[in-house]
Formats: sequence, structure tokens, C-alpha cells
Amino acid sequence: MKVHNIKDVEKFFSVIEQCKGTVELVSAEGDRINLKSKLSQYLSMATIFSNGFIDELELVAHEPEDVERLIKYMYQGI
Repeated sequence: MKVHNIKDVEKFFSVIEQCKGTVELVSAEGDRINLKSKLSQYLSMATIFSNGFIDELELVAHEPEDVERLIKYMYQGI
């Protein structure tokens, strides 16, 4: 799933933390980074989120309820 126009990085990670299963960030090279890991979150923030705005990310959520949660976040900001 592609996520677009993330302006509030803290809210984004709050939604990730609410997910029950693994949520992975897929890099341009195809690597998968577990966003539920605090270490991965800090590393991601230092590189991808350094400008405070994210144009587009590709995520893989392993639980259907997590996919719904992320879609709700994308469309409603909740």
C-alpha cells in the first residue's frame, strides 16, 4: 500500500504503534524495515523524515485490521 502526503510524522508513528501486527516500510531497493521497532522509527526519522514531510511511502501491513487502520489514517487523518 502506498501512503501519501504525511505531514504529521508523530501522528503517523502513533497510528503505526496502534497496529496489532507488523508494519513494514519498503525501501526503493525492496528492503523491508519494521516500523513497529523503535530503533527503526528513529533511523527512519533521521533519513526519510528529515524534512518533516513525506511525499510517498510504500508500506506492508500484515493484518487486515491494520490495513483498515492505515487507510482510515490516510483518508481521515485519524
